[in-house]
Amino acid sequence: MTHVINPPIKTCFNMVFRFPKSLDPITLFHSPALASSKRAHNILRQAAAVASETATEDQASDHLEHAKRQRGEFQLEVTTAPPTPDQLRNILDYVGAGVKPSDLVQGAKDAKEALELFKKDEGKFVRPVV
Repeated sequence: MTHVINPPIKTCFNMVFRFPKSLDPITLFHSPALASSKRAHNILRQAAAVASETATEDQASDHLEHAKRQRGEFQLEVTTAPPTPDQLRNILDYVGAGVKPSDLVQGAKDAKEALELFKKDEGKFVRPVV
């Protein structure tokens, strides 16, 4: 006896309902008392607003140029809390040799010392960091 397996049928449900795209999170470790942190916060808020705008296509304008310049949408997370030690380790790994550890943790000569100093005193963490 031969069994025939029918191919899957696409339903309207599959074509209409899609999971929403999750946005990439961008975290700002913020200090409202610092002018540099306020500037970083304003720049990121503006960038998030611009990224979430959609180009409108009409007959009089070409929306392709706008689409090329547009950054991807992201979810801005702002926290006044210091990062966790794991987050700091990830930040140090991400920036690598491009940033001095003392730019992230006051007095640190290398990544290992940055983590040690941070664990002793989270107040040594330099803000703003994105």
